[in-house]
Amino acid sequence: MSRYYSNVDPFLRYARQKQKDIIALLRELVECESPSDDPPSVNRFTDLLADGARDIARARKFPGGAFGRHLRIEFSLPGKKRDGQILALGHSDTVWPLGTLQSMPFRNARGRLWGPGVLDMKSGLAFFIFAMRALRDLDVPVKRKVVLQVNSDEEVGSESSRALTEEAARSSCAVLVLEPGTGLEGKLKTARKGVGDYTVLVRGRASHAGVDFSNGANAIVEMSRQLQKIAGFTRLDRGVTVSPGVVQGGTRSNVVPAECRAEIDIRTPRHRDRVYLERAFASLKPFDKRCAIEVTGGLNRPPMERSAGVRKLFRTARALASELGVVLEESSTGGGSDGNFTAALGVPTLDGLGGVGEGAHAVNESILIDRIADRTALLAKIVAAI
Repeated sequence: MSRYYSNVDPFLRYARQKQKDIIALLRELVECESPSDDPPSVNRFTDLLADGARDIARARKFPGGAFGRHLRIEFSLPGKKRDGQILALGHSDTVWPLGTLQSMPFRNARGRLWGPGVLDMKSGLAFFIFAMRALRDLDVPVKRKVVLQVNSDEEVGSESSRALTEEAARSSCAVLVLEPGTGLEGKLKTARKGVGDYTVLVRGRASHAGVDFSNGANAIVEMSRQLQKIAGFTRLDRGVTVSPGVVQGGTRSNVVPAECRAEIDIRTPRHRDRVYLERAFASLKPFDKRCAIEVTGGLNRPPMERSAGVRKLFRTARALASELGVVLEESSTGGGSDGNFTAALGVPTLDGLGGVGEGAHAVNESILIDRIADRTALLAKIVAAI
């Protein structure tokens, strides 16, 4: 037994020895609820996370505007010379409202840890802190400065954190995103679609639906015709999707509606598709000349494309994972993360390095307990290697 144990990768052995401590930290993080729209709660979480890393790092907090504070943690690691920076990215906010713990308590059951935010993405934060502890405790020299940035508004578009993220990325040779992996295999994410939204407003003319019907210009009818055209902007062969998601209009059934508003989700895998969508939405013209159309919005997160730098970083991670006995695969996804911003700057970005599980944003949110150790070890090995 001792001979077998001695052959185990030292990072993996360390993570297994510390697994109870990793779970204890993760429980603290999950039980500190932090919905995006509650800055005081997010700030409590930020304080908790900074306190949890105080033995190996120094923390700095940044204003988040209407949201909670953003956090940067710079780790004190072995090694004298520092050549560049590795940026790890996470977020403190979740989609779950305060009080969710009453119906979704943190629990250990059926080989999983359950609870709001456990997968997206508090597990990734806990894993990274212990990965850095592994580097320190095993006295492994690190060539780069290592910074963990935790944003408070990722789930709602990263409006206040984007500039901070891009500033940190420009000083970095690589970005590691601690979002959950894809599926129960924990595939890493080497490509993400760009994400955005358009708002289309139709202004018509109100009138009495019974007494003066002909004098009205029905904004809802006009919008229905526009939505048929807008849905046609989808190009599945190119991976471009355009999805009307919210439509609001009218006041009373006996009034010809003067206004109708639609919110449209857009996703695109390549930068060049931005121009296509901008031109498509700009081409909208009213069918009923008595109506007017106003279009606002566009792409919020640029696509994370599978660049040469991303592919090289993934090959490094795959080779390191094989030393842990893990077959690491890659994936692409239609969802966005703060990694979209860093990849768009040309900085090699590897996403999906956090928890392995399922149910993000759903009542079955959970991670696999038996993937905690190898995921933590992989993060330590990547930081040591690059």
